[in-house]
This record gives sequence, structure tokens and C-alpha cells, in this order.
Amino acid sequence: MRKNILKIILSFFGPLLFVALTSLLLEWTSSLLNVQNMALIYLIPVMVSSVIWGLFAGLFAGLISFLAFNFFFIQPYNTLLVHQSQDLITLAVFLAVAVLLSQLIGQTRKAALLAKEREWEATRMYELISSLAGTTSIPSISETLAEKLGSNFELEHVEVDINAPSFPKKVTGTHPPGEKPDRLPEITKPMKTQRDQEGEIRIWQATGNLSNTEERLLEAFAEQGALAVERIRLSQGETKIHVLEESDRLKTSILNSVSHELRSPLAAIKASISSLRSGAVPWEHAARQELLTTIEEETDQLNLLVGNLLDMSRIESGSLEPHLRWNSIPEIAKSAAARMKGQLSGHILDFQLPGDLPLVPSDYVLLEQVFINLLSNSAKYAPEKTRIVVCAGLEKESIHIRVKNQSPHVAEDELQNIFEKFHRVTRADKVIGTGLGLSICKGIIEAHGGRIWAENLEDGFQFIFTLPLLLNGNLPETPKEVIDG
Repeated sequence: MRKNILKIILSFFGPLLFVALTSLLLEWTSSLLNVQNMALIYLIPVMVSSVIWGLFAGLFAGLISFLAFNFFFIQPYNTLLVHQSQDLITLAVFLAVAVLLSQLIGQTRKAALLAKEREWEATRMYELISSLAGTTSIPSISETLAEKLGSNFELEHVEVDINAPSFPKKVTGTHPPGEKPDRLPEITKPMKTQRDQEGEIRIWQATGNLSNTEERLLEAFAEQGALAVERIRLSQGETKIHVLEESDRLKTSILNSVSHELRSPLAAIKASISSLRSGAVPWEHAARQELLTTIEEETDQLNLLVGNLLDMSRIESGSLEPHLRWNSIPEIAKSAAARMKGQLSGHILDFQLPGDLPLVPSDYVLLEQVFINLLSNSAKYAPEKTRIVVCAGLEKESIHIRVKNQSPHVAEDELQNIFEKFHRVTRADKVIGTGLGLSICKGIIEAHGGRIWAENLEDGFQFIFTLPLLLNGNLPETPKEVIDG
């Protein structure tokens, strides 16, 4: 309000002052100038007033310049009378030129101010949109919007309330932090989209009023804030849909795979038990021992399947936490081989593990599961009577363990995918399994702080995994007993 009053006062007295100074200057130099030159000089305060204060100030300057020119420099002097027709034409032309000039300059000034105003609005909008584009949560939107409003408007306080169903109450961003000023009037602007009202903006201003530019910019800020909130909601909804689809796909894959893997061992176990119960096989007959061996092997297979499913569940939920103790790699590897004696009976197992390998901080049970899965995979894909080699060596502050077999090569573009869930390559139609074993190995090794990968060899294939040798910053110990490879 004060600015508007001051502007009106200046637009009235400013032209008066310019015209007075021009008249005084012309009075001193009147002997050197003719009437036409004086008329041209009187156009100067018209132009200056139009440029500085606008159209109406220019028109006012033109009017008083016309009167001053007539009063001081047109005969008879010091009156507004005009005796000569030539002087009357000069005054008429001067007034017309002054009015036209003030209008042209006023319109040009108005266009320049409008362009500057639009540039300011565009800059503020660009800054807001750029800031909102980087937001990934509802609270960050409310805080960003409040901060931008507070910095671009002359406001005492700003609050941005957003309706967030995922939060126990409305999310509110404020600028500056603190309590709202109750003594000032509150202005509310809803944040709406085509779908719904996402929240509202509340501002407190000392003057209590917004200019047309500020009102328009506030409307644009509210609209952009609402669109940002809607974007976050749509993104969250899309993520949830993707997670649900992936979960459904995973559940379907698990059910399809597990149902097949359970049915085969159970069928073999039931058939063996039925044969034993019927008495068709005499007690001392060699076939009886074969049936018992079948039951044992298929039970081990079921136990491995269930163990893999449980391990995958722990890995997926993030609850897999290895209980690290100092353990011997040769001991773990040979324990796993002993448990898989039946499955490995058709292959030549070769341990090339140096006796002076240091103890490794690891979870014995989980690392044994890694060896079981890698040996099982090797036995499935490598031809019978071929060699499976387990070897290890030290490299810097980690131990590298290799499980080699003579299975067919895997395409280079598939090597990075074989540790994904349910991903199977190379004779996948001729081997059984859920496709979880290698994925579980990856989860367990990474939980130990190591990494695992696979490589093709000239005569086969190998898995390589590393384990750190340090536990809480301590160096590895040397085994008290040397274990032969």
C-alpha cells in the first residue's frame, strides 16, 4: 500500500518538477532558440516521465508542458491566449506529438515491464520445477515447496500441508521454522489435480494482500506441487504393482519347481518303502540294501531342497546373518563331500587344499551349504567318471576357492546370470533342480563379505568364490593341525 501511494505521488510531482526545470532552462536560453526548438525541448520531460512513471505520468507531463510552453513562450506572454494562427498550429501540433509520444513510450515501457515480469515468473517456476523433479518423497515435496514460497515471496510464514495416507497425519512443511503468526491474516490456496485435492498452501503476509503477479505465481506453485505429489503417488503405486507382479511370478516359479522336485523323491521313497513292506524282497537279498540306499539318497535330496528354500527365504528377507567363527576350509569342504557321498559316487573328487591354509572367519553351516550346492551343480552337469577338483589359495587379504568340473561351457553372456534365481543353462532339460542353489551361494558368500563368479576353462568349467581373512580387523590364525589335501 505504501509503495502504491508513493508511486502516485512521484508520478504527479515528478513531471511537474521536470517541466519546471525545463521552463527555467528555456527562460535562460530563450534568446538563442526559436519557438520550434523550444517545443522540441519541452518534449523531453514528456519522454522522461513516460519512461520513469508510465503512460499517465507522460500524458500529465505533456499537458503541463503544453500549458507552460503557451504561458511563457507564446505571445502574448504570461497568458494562455494565442493571437497568431501560426502559434496556435504550433501548440496543437506540440500537444498531439506529446500525447502520441507519451502513449508510445508508455506502451513500450509497459511491454518491457511485462516481459521482465514474465521472465521473473519463468525463472521462479524453473527453479521450483527443477527442485521438485529431484524429490522422491511426500515430506521432501512439502519442505521444498515451503522453502521456495518463502524465498520468492515477501512472506512472514509458509505452511504446506499434504494429504499422505501412508503417514499417520498430514505432512507439513514450514518456512521459516517456527509457529505461525496469529496476528496476521491467513491466505489459503488449495493444491488440486484432476484426480483430487492433494493438500493446501497457507501463507501469512505482512500486507495481507498479494499482487496479481504473486497471485498468479502462487497458483502455479500450488499446481506444480500437486502434480509432484501425484507423480510420487503414481510412482509408488507402480512400484507396488511391480513388486506384487514379481512376487506372484516368484511364487508361481517356486510352486512349479518345488512341486516337481518334491514329487520325484517322494515317489521313489514311497515305492521303496512299499516294496520293503510287502515282503517281496527277502531280508538278506541285495536289492533290499539298494532300496534302503534309495530312501536315504532321496531323503537327503528332500533335505537339500527344503534347506535351499529356507536359505532363500532368509536371503530375500534380509535376515541372513552369518555367525562368524574361525573355521578350516578343508574341514568344511570334506564335510560337505561326505554328506553328498551318494550323489558324488559317479565322479572322481579331488581335494587340492594346502595344509597350511589359515583359518577363515565364516559360518560353518552356511559355508558347508555353499560347497554342497557347488558340488551338486558340478555332479549334475559334468559327465560321469570325470574329475571334480576343489582347490584354494591365498591372494592378499582373502582366500580364493575354486570348484572345477568338466561340464560343457556356458555362453559368455550367460555367465553373469547363472547366479539369478531359477536361471538354468546347459542341459537344463536333462537335470533336476529348482535353480536356487547358485543364487543361494551368491547370497551366502556376499553375506560373508566375499564375492562369487564363474568361468569357462579349456577343459571344463569352474566356480570361484572369495572370503576375507580378517575378522574384526584381526589377522587369520594358522591351524593347529595340518589337514592334508
